[in-house]
Amino acid sequence: MLQATTKEAYVNTPARLRQLLRGDGMLVAPGAYDCITARTVAQAGFDAIYMTGAGTAATLGYPDYGLVTMSEMADNAGRLASAVDVPVIADADTGYGNELNATRTVREYERRGVAGLHIEDQGFPKKCGHLDNKVIVPLEEYLAKVRAAVAARQNPQFLIIARTDARAVLGFDEAIRRANAALGAGADMAFVEAPQTLEEVTAVPRLVKGPCLLNVVWRGKTPDIGFDDAQKAGYKLSELKSQRRHPQIDTQMTVRDAFRRVGADEWDAVSERFRGDAPASERSHAAE
Repeated sequence: MLQATTKEAYVNTPARLRQLLRGDGMLVAPGAYDCITARTVAQAGFDAIYMTGAGTAATLGYPDYGLVTMSEMADNAGRLASAVDVPVIADADTGYGNELNATRTVREYERRGVAGLHIEDQGFPKKCGHLDNKVIVPLEEYLAKVRAAVAARQNPQFLIIARTDARAVLGFDEAIRRANAALGAGADMAFVEAPQTLEEVTAVPRLVKGPCLLNVVWRGKTPDIGFDDAQKAGYKLSELKSQRRHPQIDTQMTVRDAFRRVGADEWDAVSERFRGDAPASERSHAAE
């Protein structure tokens, strides 16, 4: 397998992704979290790879709670991009701050040879889109980061995907409103995370005025849907080849169970301990 290690390959990778997205069918980009999984995806014949933020955090021993830094994520994305000859799209969480941080995030990811990234509208602590108790930032704060991300790219082909996690907190209608607002702010694609019914899954491409991404997570909040059905609904990007749907994993593990494996309960305890509703004596002891 040829590796995208040259500067020319890095520069052309966003253009290759754009060409794939212009095709008639839905582009399926399985998730990968390290070079081995990325190579496995590419060797299986897929045309693109999506670097999972939750998976990247897990490889470092953390749950997807915003504990991984921008540089750690960008470095991992760069390793994946250098290991395969297909475009890599990468999770960039919240852009790691405000519009200033989003600007630097795009520059760092682009410099590492990534073909595109997504930025979401969560606050802190940000969480995997298929977990509960998420925090959503005001719309204008989110749009400022989208505008900054679009302006920051040096290669105009570099793909900016705007993800909204508003469905779980503010409802489906608000998620659609935010997706359309992000496209209006210059994003190339909308990513409505975790629609909760098949009706919502199929409604997203109809209501969103631009290309849409569907994220399929095993035992996550999004209902199981065959990729052919997703394609008919109008999606242009999804997270397999022969079965054309998410593989049936032989485990009873939920998304929450998976995060417990990398310490989610311990980090939840830290968060609860230092919140304002903790007993004063406990807060005082924690500060010592």
